[in-house]
Amino acid sequence: MEAPCFVTDIYLPQMLYALTVRSSAPKGRLISVECPKLPGSYALIRAQDIPGNNSLEDTLLPVLAADELSYIGEPVALLLGPDKNTLEDYSRHCKVIVQEEEPVFSPVGADDAMIAARRDIRIGDPDAAFAQAASVVRGSYRSGIQEHWYAEPTGAAAWPDETNSPGLIVRTATQWPFHVKRSVSRVLGLAAMKVQVEPTITGLHLDGKLWYPSLIACHAALGAWITQRPVRLILTRREDFSFSPKRCETEITIENALDEKGDITGITVNTTVNLGAYGVNANEILDHVNLGSLGVYKAKNVRLSSVAVKTNIPPQGPCAGFGLAQGIFAQERHVSRIADTLNQDPAQWRYDNSVKEGILPPGTTTKDAPPVKLMVDTVVKTSDYRRKWASYELLRQNRKGREAERGESLRGIGIALGYQGNGLLYPGCDKGCYSMELILEKDGSLEIKTSVAGSGCGGVWADSASRILGMDKNMVRINSGSGCPDSGPLTMSRSVTVLTKMLEQACNAISKKRFRNPLPISVRKTVRPQKNPAWDEVFSGSPAGLVDHSGFTRPGWASAIVEVEIDPIEYLPRIRGVWMGVDGGKILSPDLARKSLKTSAVQALGWAYREQISYVNGAIPAEHYENFDIPDPAEIPPVNIEFIAGATDESKGIGDLPFSCIPAAYVQAISQAMDYHFQSIPIKAMDVWEAFKIKRENKEPV
Repeated sequence: MEAPCFVTDIYLPQMLYALTVRSSAPKGRLISVECPKLPGSYALIRAQDIPGNNSLEDTLLPVLAADELSYIGEPVALLLGPDKNTLEDYSRHCKVIVQEEEPVFSPVGADDAMIAARRDIRIGDPDAAFAQAASVVRGSYRSGIQEHWYAEPTGAAAWPDETNSPGLIVRTATQWPFHVKRSVSRVLGLAAMKVQVEPTITGLHLDGKLWYPSLIACHAALGAWITQRPVRLILTRREDFSFSPKRCETEITIENALDEKGDITGITVNTTVNLGAYGVNANEILDHVNLGSLGVYKAKNVRLSSVAVKTNIPPQGPCAGFGLAQGIFAQERHVSRIADTLNQDPAQWRYDNSVKEGILPPGTTTKDAPPVKLMVDTVVKTSDYRRKWASYELLRQNRKGREAERGESLRGIGIALGYQGNGLLYPGCDKGCYSMELILEKDGSLEIKTSVAGSGCGGVWADSASRILGMDKNMVRINSGSGCPDSGPLTMSRSVTVLTKMLEQACNAISKKRFRNPLPISVRKTVRPQKNPAWDEVFSGSPAGLVDHSGFTRPGWASAIVEVEIDPIEYLPRIRGVWMGVDGGKILSPDLARKSLKTSAVQALGWAYREQISYVNGAIPAEHYENFDIPDPAEIPPVNIEFIAGATDESKGIGDLPFSCIPAAYVQAISQAMDYHFQSIPIKAMDVWEAFKIKRENKEPV
């Protein structure tokens, strides 16, 4: 059977459809699932029917709730049958009987049982720094959730593998095939070698398909295993919107102690992350948020307290990174506030106060110093920032004492810095050991064996291999089928950093052997977690075990400037332009890199002002789904990308960089235009109007 583009393209003889029966209670005890009597061709599967372990790999998340219920929409049973319409009719008559308990939706006042991860980090003497400070600047910053909105809703298909009996073939759109493989084998009590995972096209996933497809795949696989027939389960668009993980919400309070010159002498950060039910990836997300919240600025005296909290909303997860963007948003908004307080140009303040060595604030080393001057100078020049900032500041000052005149536009411009790592901090059950195998065949062709399919790097890998081995790139093929090694998760640009480096190392090894050894020649390259004493010391309070710092030893860097204009009649912001300066090391394909960055820039702007969704009493209201929209191509502002020549010829991650700097630059631009300090995203039209009313009531001009 040929690999389909999407799960919805899969149709097999005697295929059964599957629907999910869900809890309507946010918290409680499951008493029973009542279902109408089903004919022989239909089936109801519950937790007690699971032959293996009832949880996904590396999580406490049950595949089907057996007793405790933790969020609205939690799966409690599966309905299977040959006719989808009949199946939907049966599902409407199913009743989930629950003994409800008091839910908790907000992390505020969380007790110890709700804490999924906690950090208390202290560097230097922050108490003394604040006691001796000439001034203190404080701010609280909130970032809201973000929907992934995939090309197709999450789904999976599974069927018995006749060539590997007893076994299963599973197809789903996943960024991590081996997570699906291990989760399915765990749930069914099968050896991993008996489960073959064939990834389908993920499309624009924004890291939302790292672990959640494993849950849906386990549902389909469970149905196929019990019925011994092909089973396909695809969520409705509304189900996916309501219950799939979102970018998690954060609340971050930052205080900076400043001396007489306005230089930072100390920093205190207090962070709360709402992870929803079960606290999936708690340590990973919390520490990415922590790193981001310290930014790239001088801070010898640091006090950081943070918690990741489990609440009774659906499990939250990564979205274009594991929380670094949320932390950087808070820090970048805060340093803009410091610059405003000191009446300084925010661009110049960033350059003067950023770290100049290859050391991030917690004392963690990087191979290269942040190229702050290059990043700032690049976007300042291409955007004409200096002239615009000075002009908009003058207009803002001139408006004091009067309201904006009819037809007078309010304009602002903002700048922010950001960075991106290239891997996970905490290895899971797989120990963080990932591989890629290359085979030079007798016919002169090269086979690249990797579990990562659809990474978008096929052409780049073929170009690299053909250059190193002096062969036609049409002779290079990628094999992601059974028997391929686990190459790890497709996240944080690993395909162009970690995997491309492994491929080049393997090609060089083959090149040395090809005229000395008979063909075929096989070379396997493996990466393992790297320890660093500085990182281990900073994160010594983590119960997660080994910290793998390698993804942050050579991060990608970026700067962004956003210019906005606000109509003083309707107070609707319009983005006039976006400028980015990007240090991605060796750019393997400038066209693909530019396309990826522009796509991410649009998504980052959507998070900053467009995607106005939230949980209300544990659920996303119907009107949020019905009114949800993403930018139309005609609405996309000009996005200018300039690549910066960094200090290395290694490739760096860049795909998530727009999320780390564009939102903060956008909010600073809105703040300058309105002469009002906005602290949260997304900024709604109502927020702008409320700011206008507050200033009018206080007799402050806009």
